[in-house]
Amino acid sequence: MLRTTLAQLRAHAGRVLASCLAVVIAVAFVVATLVLNSSASASLLKAVGAPFVASAAVVTAAEAAGPDTAGAALREAAERVRTLPGVGQVAADREASVQARLPGYAGSTYAQADAVTARGPLRWERASSGRLPQAPGEVAVSEGTGVGVGEELGITVPPLEEGAEDVTEQVRVVGVVDMGGDPTAGLLDRVFAVDADLQRWGADAPSRLRVAAAAGADAGELTALVEGAVDGTLVVRTGEEAAEDAAAAFTGDAAAITSVLLVFAAVAVLVAGLVIANTFAVLLAQRTRDLALLRCVGATRAQTARSVLLEAAVVGVLASLAGAAAGVGLAAVVSRIAADADSPIPLDTLEVPAHALVVGVVLGTLVTVLAALAPARASTRVAPLAALRPLAPAPVRSRGGLLRLVAGLVLTVPSAVALVWFAARGVLEPAVLAGAVSFVGVVLLSQRAVPVVVGLAGRLVRGAGTPARLAAGNAVRNPRRTAATATALLIGVTLTTAMVVGASSTRATAGGLLAAEFPADVTVSADVPLGAGVLAELEGLEQVAALAPVLDGLASGPGGDTVEVVGVDPAQAAGVLRSEQRLPLPVPGQLVVSTDGARWLGVRDGGTATLLRPDGTEAVPLQVVLDPQSQQPAVATAADVRRADPQVAAAAAWLRLADDLDAGEQGAAVDAVTEVAAEALPTSRVDGIVAVREAFDQVLTTMLLVVTGLLGVAVVIALIGVGNTLALSVVERRQESGLLRALGLTRGQLRALLAWEALLVAGVAGVLGVALGTGYGLAGTASVLAAEGPVVLDVPWTSIAGIVVVAALAGVLASVLPARRAARTPPVAAIAG
Repeated sequence: MLRTTLAQLRAHAGRVLASCLAVVIAVAFVVATLVLNSSASASLLKAVGAPFVASAAVVTAAEAAGPDTAGAALREAAERVRTLPGVGQVAADREASVQARLPGYAGSTYAQADAVTARGPLRWERASSGRLPQAPGEVAVSEGTGVGVGEELGITVPPLEEGAEDVTEQVRVVGVVDMGGDPTAGLLDRVFAVDADLQRWGADAPSRLRVAAAAGADAGELTALVEGAVDGTLVVRTGEEAAEDAAAAFTGDAAAITSVLLVFAAVAVLVAGLVIANTFAVLLAQRTRDLALLRCVGATRAQTARSVLLEAAVVGVLASLAGAAAGVGLAAVVSRIAADADSPIPLDTLEVPAHALVVGVVLGTLVTVLAALAPARASTRVAPLAALRPLAPAPVRSRGGLLRLVAGLVLTVPSAVALVWFAARGVLEPAVLAGAVSFVGVVLLSQRAVPVVVGLAGRLVRGAGTPARLAAGNAVRNPRRTAATATALLIGVTLTTAMVVGASSTRATAGGLLAAEFPADVTVSADVPLGAGVLAELEGLEQVAALAPVLDGLASGPGGDTVEVVGVDPAQAAGVLRSEQRLPLPVPGQLVVSTDGARWLGVRDGGTATLLRPDGTEAVPLQVVLDPQSQQPAVATAADVRRADPQVAAAAAWLRLADDLDAGEQGAAVDAVTEVAAEALPTSRVDGIVAVREAFDQVLTTMLLVVTGLLGVAVVIALIGVGNTLALSVVERRQESGLLRALGLTRGQLRALLAWEALLVAGVAGVLGVALGTGYGLAGTASVLAAEGPVVLDVPWTSIAGIVVVAALAGVLASVLPARRAARTPPVAAIAG
């Protein structure tokens, strides 16, 4: 049978192409996902973890240690570690937060100042132009600052003690540091200076120690020695562990991202399995007489089944190998595009792990063989002589059909209820499991539901001519065939719609959450009063739609503990804030406090706190309103704060920008606000929170577009399945088509008949898929974000309508080749079988 199987493959190579293509796409998807994950991890470790690559050990303070305790412990540890045997270099890293006034820019920007590492194996900083600083007064900057070599910066260090003056000095830029694709470099401007400058700028204690092993020393033994030399307030990790932690701090949880992508890969594999099963059903239907003849000449049922499974295994191995190669190529292309497009996630290293190739090949082969089991079993059920005659289609009310119906109901109903329950409470993992189980049940139920809906839809097109009337009857004559044709497309459309609806709702919900987290577009603050003139000038800017001054007060609780109070005019603040969810506004006589604020004051909801006068005496009693969502410790009305201190002046302001500004105009508006504030108050701070919201929105939009594109892979595979099943339909109805042609149906009408049939099935699959996908999309959004805040329902009706139209047109296009094949067969030859 081996030679016979191989001969069959050679003779029908073209017929297995569709099956091979489905496997290639699915395996390529899986392999590309695994390769891109490994490549992103490697690139991210190389970029974010650059300071730790040469470190045998990294010493940091434990989370419970206070700043003073941690600083003293790190200073002492540095002295002890330097005396350990096998130590090649010890770097005591220092960092400080400074205000940098860039050349040609009136305002100041906050920057992170780092001590440049001394020469040795631990120096990771590399200058892309100029050189690294060597003496006090010299600095190197990150490329994102836009400052060139030879220019000067103004550095201002806020006072560490109350009443002290700012430290301000001019420094000269001697180099630009190549951050090596570090994605964190764009989040904050970086300044590199010598250790003496950092100590003068407030970094009197190191933030961590990096230890390199001497030549010939064992890194593992040195790490153990370092761990034994430091006290319990410090934590010792290997350099590799520190790099991984730094990368995880940037990406959150890379494993979670990979899991999400692999979910979509699993979807592609599932759809591919359906396509493969349909494809082999087509192949076996076309070779019914060949298999029957083999049975007649002595082949047993087991030999016939093994022949089919062997054919599937060969197809699976070859297609999986091609898919693995295609996946690596796809990952390489994506990596190059991401590198050229300055992607937030660096992909400058292509890493192809062996497990990715093994998983892809094994998975593709296994899915192909499993998908061929049912066709192989079906090929052995027909007696040899009976197989030489036309076969009647299997009735839908078979035992297997009833079992699928019962199993579908058992899986769908309880899991759908569980999905709604978990989604409403924002519990992700159980919701995903319930959604997956319910979707399996829906697929089983679709074999009964789809033919019924197709029959109802067929009544709407009966008046469109003879081909449409015949197509409506054919679509429901064999319910199992109709369901098989629609299932693959139903899955693809459901998942695509779920992603589109989920993406739109997620974006709308996330927008609301971002507005709640950052309710004001721009905030201006200073250590001295802003003054009425500055406030008027800010409010007069063309890009500023509204402004609310913010007063500072102080409240005391029953035990004498105090907390700072924000005083705002509720009417003005309501016109500025994008959301009051995390910043509720009080009414006169109320003090709205957060959970922390209530704890610090020692009060409860409904209790009383008192605003203090400047001399510390009690002035205005207020009723406490506890709001756990509030992001401010305590908020009172500006009128109440002025009752306690009539001379109080605004120390900050909240601004709302015009709603019609795009991202570039928003940045220009923040610059304009900064110019006004810096000119009047050089030490003022301007936070363009609107840019943070815009950045989050861009990242979310990009991620959702990528995921939607990935789901398109499943749809492509589903279309292959539609074409395969239609091809099977043509084979099964060969004699019927011939009889219709003999009765006067033209070739064009026969092609139109099959096109109408495909349109009915694909259209129904599209509509049902959209309905199911909308529900799954909303449930998915709720399960992810319901715990964070109210979920916003946003259904993009234009996109939904487009999905239905594309699904219907795709079904019609998939019918073209089978229809041409049926139309070209002479009526007499078709009737003869």
